[in-house]
Amino acid sequence: MKPELGVCYYPEHWPETQWAEDAARMRETGLSWVRIGEFAWSRIEAEPGKFTFDWLDRAIETLGAAGLKVVLGTPTATPPRWMLDKHPDMLAVDAQGNPRKFGSRRHYCFSHMGYREESARIARILGERYGKNPHVQAWQIDNEYACHETTLSYSRAAVEGFRDWLAQRYQSPEALNRAWGNVFWSMEYADFSEIDPPNLTVTEPNPSHVMAWRRYSSDALVAYNAAQVGALRPLTNAPLIHNYMGRVLEFDHFDVGDDLDIASWDSYPIGFLSDRLDDSPEHKRRYLRQGDPDMQALHHDLYRAVGKGRWWVMEQQPGPVNWAPYNPAPLPGMARLWAWEAIAHGAEAVCYFRWRQAPFAQEQMHAGMLRPDSAPAPALGEAAQVAAEIEALPEIRLAKAPVAILFDYPSGWAWETQPQGADFDYFELILETYRGLRKLGLSIDILPVDSDTSDHPLLLVPGLFELPDALKLRLAARKGITLIGPRSGTRGPEFNIPLPLPPALPGLDATIALTESLPPSAPEPLAQGGAIIRWLERLEGTADVVEETASGQPVLMRSGGLHYLAGWPDAQALARILFRACGELGIETRDMPEGLRLRDTEVYRFYINYAPEAVSFDGLEIPAAGIAWKETK
Repeated sequence: MKPELGVCYYPEHWPETQWAEDAARMRETGLSWVRIGEFAWSRIEAEPGKFTFDWLDRAIETLGAAGLKVVLGTPTATPPRWMLDKHPDMLAVDAQGNPRKFGSRRHYCFSHMGYREESARIARILGERYGKNPHVQAWQIDNEYACHETTLSYSRAAVEGFRDWLAQRYQSPEALNRAWGNVFWSMEYADFSEIDPPNLTVTEPNPSHVMAWRRYSSDALVAYNAAQVGALRPLTNAPLIHNYMGRVLEFDHFDVGDDLDIASWDSYPIGFLSDRLDDSPEHKRRYLRQGDPDMQALHHDLYRAVGKGRWWVMEQQPGPVNWAPYNPAPLPGMARLWAWEAIAHGAEAVCYFRWRQAPFAQEQMHAGMLRPDSAPAPALGEAAQVAAEIEALPEIRLAKAPVAILFDYPSGWAWETQPQGADFDYFELILETYRGLRKLGLSIDILPVDSDTSDHPLLLVPGLFELPDALKLRLAARKGITLIGPRSGTRGPEFNIPLPLPPALPGLDATIALTESLPPSAPEPLAQGGAIIRWLERLEGTADVVEETASGQPVLMRSGGLHYLAGWPDAQALARILFRACGELGIETRDMPEGLRLRDTEVYRFYINYAPEAVSFDGLEIPAAGIAWKETK
């Protein structure tokens, strides 16, 4: 199946006389999919139980008659005002105790059972009406879970839900007290009803308490999503999708993905560079109008894993956005490059957001494929070019990457709970590891912790907070090279330091004797060049030393293929460590020009140039903000 392009569209925003013309222009551009409906609850059900479907019937028919396939969204991210009158306690509450009020979107608490039932109800009603409609060929459930910091809610519903979750998990307050170590600071509880969320404490709350709260909050979101899945699944054979976001770790996406058919995500490369990355000012200036060269690819590979191989880009940035601190326009060619990069990573569909720039409300400054006056915006022509290029190529099939990284959402919660160093960030550790591999010209698979990794000669396990005994045995038994750390296995499931002291890897005599976090002004030089930054563990043991500090302290120790890395390497040190491992395994590496990345599929090698200047490589001329490919088989 060839990849397809699509767009997000809001028929309720435009005169009905314009719909057919818009649909025809979408098809002329080469688009196949159109997402609608995810914010339209007030137009579908203006009063409780009073439905107006005729406009939506006509919109779906108009789009379908033009040859477009419809993704219909459940509108639960934007409950109408009357819903608050019906359920006045449904609002999420922030950590300071303030309600997240009506007047924007996502103003609901995942733990509120009344709103969960309302969400399942509207999903069921839509499924009954459109579940067998031939034009509705996919469903999007809700929209951008966790957006605007809405996963963690401190409402009364969440408090009650948390206490019930704790009672089921621990069975007795005494067991909870033992698990959390509540004898510390006299924090012991006599009854589950005494336990509140870990907010508004005088100083740091018990990290075990925080971790339990994070697990509960993720589970509440998963259950909320499952309620809509349960309502829709019997009524349609079309795939169910959710659109996740960039650099959002607040809930376990793998758990949500277990209930869905396809993972998708919303890709805004320039917004992310400005808003969600901590790179140097020089890096941000260089990639100001392109986005970071690795941020999008990392999420493509991650969401391919969340979707168990099936994934889309549901929203692709077409031009300046409205929500970042600064919002420059993309360089010419970037709307094409971003789409092709996603396709090279296995995307089934890439949908631009949005069709026409809105001249009203909160997103007036967010560009579309058309200007507000319906004249073409730059992304329209680039999307048409991508569509034509897709038609000219045979099917693109993914190849197994030689390298994999294990990714774990609870590890993100753990190190946010107790960073120990101000700049220790799980996502940053993953991104820098991924970036180091990509700078060597490698393709990478991202995998959940319970995956079979036997097909990947090189496996990286950075920052995995918990290493259960069964996982340690699997990792130790692997063929090839397994590089674990830093900080992996340094906590147990209840956020305790395990005994024997970590990492306690089978067959690897290496023990963390002391841990220190390093400020940016105090890197620890390595004997072979480069340095350890941010995080350093002092190792004891008899395992072979591969890397050490300039003062002779072991940093990387190994036994056979099993390695433990006891620090956060800078770019120079990471490149050397990865290059050495790849050389030992016979994995081909490349010295990549700055800003150029490779992605291998079964037949094609894609050359993705994020640099603001043209690059010559492998006999190809890759233009600035451009992409090229050639057959490798």
